[in-house]
Amino acid sequence: FVWCVYLQLNYPVLILAIFICSIGGTFQYGFNISVMTSPSQFIKELVNKSCVERFDRILMDWEVSLIWSFTVSVFCIGGLLGSLIASSISSRFGRKRCLLLNNFWAILGAILMILSRTANSFEMIMVGRFLYGINAGIGLSAQAMYLTESAPKNLRAMVGVTIATALAIGKFCGQLLGIRELLGTEKSWPWLLGFNGFTALFQLCTLPLLPESPRFLLLERGDLQASEKAFRKLWGKKDHSKEVVEMLEEKAALQSIRSCSVLELFQNRTVRWQLLSIVIVFTSLQLCGINAVYFYSFDVFRAAGIQEHRLAYAALGTGLCELTTSIACSMIIESMGKKDLMFRGYIGMAASLGLLSVTVYFQKTVWWLPYCSMVLVFVFIFFFSSGPAATTIPLPGEILTQSFKSAGYTVGCTVNWTCLFVLGSLFPILVEHLGNFCFLIFLAVCLVCGFHVRFNMPETKDRTALEISAEFDRMHAKDKTSQKKNSSKICEIKAQETKCTAE
Repeated sequence: FVWCVYLQLNYPVLILAIFICSIGGTFQYGFNISVMTSPSQFIKELVNKSCVERFDRILMDWEVSLIWSFTVSVFCIGGLLGSLIASSISSRFGRKRCLLLNNFWAILGAILMILSRTANSFEMIMVGRFLYGINAGIGLSAQAMYLTESAPKNLRAMVGVTIATALAIGKFCGQLLGIRELLGTEKSWPWLLGFNGFTALFQLCTLPLLPESPRFLLLERGDLQASEKAFRKLWGKKDHSKEVVEMLEEKAALQSIRSCSVLELFQNRTVRWQLLSIVIVFTSLQLCGINAVYFYSFDVFRAAGIQEHRLAYAALGTGLCELTTSIACSMIIESMGKKDLMFRGYIGMAASLGLLSVTVYFQKTVWWLPYCSMVLVFVFIFFFSSGPAATTIPLPGEILTQSFKSAGYTVGCTVNWTCLFVLGSLFPILVEHLGNFCFLIFLAVCLVCGFHVRFNMPETKDRTALEISAEFDRMHAKDKTSQKKNSSKICEIKAQETKCTAE
């Protein structure tokens, strides 16, 4: 509470920027992940009704399931497309204008959703989900770039956590608005699916009040005066000279280097460990088992004696757990550091999955094991929210220099959406053949990523991108010659900083 009061008193415009960017950014992503659960039966009825009226044919169950699965998964296809075009749009038009233009995808999708039942068209829901996916894919990258580039270095980690917090709020709102007492009814479900349009409209009206990213203005537009004006508007009267010096230092180091494409990022050997880290952590974010735990949580709650009509309210508990943990994490991340949080999160998740495999397997034979399983579900969500969820999305903006940032976010978000789509397609098959032992696959992913973070990634706390790049080189230097070169690189960085300060 004291930390929140401190931020509101010292950085009120930055807090406003976090809220405005989040409501039209990762909030949309989280909302669309959870919102389809509640109206699923109504949408399936619409599919059958449409086919009867058009073709005079009642669909078989497997045909309805196939259409339903595609309706859900087309969101990932849109997200993949959005992440692929986010880099070029944000580099060409700027972070702020990219976020502004992105809202039109969500508004158009919302119109289709709201009119789908009146038009008796399930195809409108498919197209709406696709447009929502494009909106989420662009917003995920653009919001992360804007906020991490606008935050002071000492608050960068905390601001990064707010990206995950907005996603958790979106998930929780999707669950909450979907209950029968609110919009989860046969009459109101189109408005539930169209809710994203209202949040997009809110961002469209309020985002023009904020300045462009200061780092973008200086490092990519070369406009020092506009950058300083943006700093003053975001930070008030706080001294931002040190941040400007560090950006000028980075600009001097990258003076002859333009913004790089994804292909150039893959071809550049100097950032191969940063690129490998981005691929591993974004892959693990989807393959860590969080979706499997949410899937099995209903079976766990049933086994614990929760009645069928109350399962939706129990699911609210999981969403609330993720939300409160994410908020709490934002208070401690500056003191603990991202590397420790990510490592402990993955190891804690691996231990929870191992125990959950055992308790779910034997829960029908031992009466108290379902309660242990229920506790382990919440423990797993706690470690996920305080580790990978809180630290992964802003990572490319912290470990890559300005010329590689857009390409880095494109790679990370593309991997994220691809893994989400593959998991959605293969997970039912895994459950059918492996049952709860599918947890062991996700356990292995958590261990691999956890140990990669522990031994192959440096801490990013209170470090510039150039310092983090030098630390990557030091950690992976193969011989003493490389280490000497790396030491001279660090000295050169500090010399440049001293020179910029003097100027």
